[in-house]
Amino acid sequence: MFENKTEQQAREDILAMVKEYADTYHNTKKDFKEGQRIPYASRVYDSAEMVNLVDSALEFWLTSGRYTEEFERKFSEYLGVKYCSLVNSGSSANLIAFMALTSPLLGKRRIKRGDEVITVAAGFPTTVAPVIQYGAVPVFVDVTIPQYNIDTDLLEEALSDKTRAVMIAHTLGNPFDLSAVKAFCDRHDLWLVEDNCDALGSKYTIDGVEKFTGTIGDIGTSSFYPPHHMTMGEGGAVYTDNALLNRAIRSFRDWGRDCVCPSGHDNLCGHRFDKQYGELPPGYDHKYVYSHFGYNLKATDMQAAIGCAQLEKFPGFVERRRHNFERLKNALSGTEDRLILPAACEHSKPSWFGFLITCKAGVSRNKAVQYIEGKGIQTRMLFAGNLVKHPCFDGMRESKEGYRVAGSLENTDRIMNDSFWVGVYPGMTDEMIDYMAKTIIEAVEM
Repeated sequence: MFENKTEQQAREDILAMVKEYADTYHNTKKDFKEGQRIPYASRVYDSAEMVNLVDSALEFWLTSGRYTEEFERKFSEYLGVKYCSLVNSGSSANLIAFMALTSPLLGKRRIKRGDEVITVAAGFPTTVAPVIQYGAVPVFVDVTIPQYNIDTDLLEEALSDKTRAVMIAHTLGNPFDLSAVKAFCDRHDLWLVEDNCDALGSKYTIDGVEKFTGTIGDIGTSSFYPPHHMTMGEGGAVYTDNALLNRAIRSFRDWGRDCVCPSGHDNLCGHRFDKQYGELPPGYDHKYVYSHFGYNLKATDMQAAIGCAQLEKFPGFVERRRHNFERLKNALSGTEDRLILPAACEHSKPSWFGFLITCKAGVSRNKAVQYIEGKGIQTRMLFAGNLVKHPCFDGMRESKEGYRVAGSLENTDRIMNDSFWVGVYPGMTDEMIDYMAKTIIEAVEM
């Protein structure tokens, strides 16, 4: 088949066939019928992602390479930040974001074991796990309903002389009150990490300027897991405008090494063999000098190749999410006597990840969810509900060490007992949204 063809010609033939295959077998659409399974989230892609994936595979570079560099550059440009580091998951992104704050490079502002980090229990565990695993102490604050984000009136109560950072997520695409949280952090010289894994594309206006969430704090994180706003299969990103934090982020991602040369490049600084580090002999190879106890959390170039194609579609994804959210909310108008419907944070323009509902007195969350699921509609809880109630906290609850709660978690417990959500992902049609609304109304009228 490839006789008398150059490698480039052969590659073009292969990619043309991949495009035809994807267009034929992966992008067929069927009319929606009531009762058909509606997932809370799903991949939305076309032949461009598959062509990029195979293009990268044909190079067989496997680790991070040219597609990684392209994605980091374009993603930074999209968000309007200086530095972006691609990693293998959103959880890894949160790990690196927190660990960067423990770097000796930060001097007196570094987080040490025993220091405290303000966060919420109504969220996903890997926002909090790095804090606990390092030996710092999470301080849990309650959230508001129907925004489902941190109650900023409780921040001062959570503060202690050990507080060093605030690390919280924008819940299901709804930004938390960044003006209040940022002012609190600035007032007390605290780091702010925005877990942006469920909110990519959301915007918030602060000091009269509209910015993407994830870019207002010191560090932002994203996830590219298949249900999220865009996907690489697995993948994540850490981003910042702070050059020193970026140096720490890169080091922790890349084995903890001191060298900043990207994979496949040597001696970009020109000083690979002429300096002395720690108690190593002078001239020790800088590529094998370690300034942190790091990890290898890089993504592959095949993941990045998919991400490059997804990023081209991403603005359209965000607009469709907003459309689906508004259509569902309008369709559920009139249920407010039985349900609490979600509300956007003031000064924000969410890129909604899901539609979160809290059942009022007289409506059983469990019965409603079972009815909705029985009609083919996938539902989800708000992740952990109340994280400190989970088995992973058993030892800490018994010893009363390792975390603390500032005030009560009354709303967090209510979410654990009464809330659920359904999807608004961009692959949903108006017919699917309308069927979901009809089913939810039936569920709460039983």
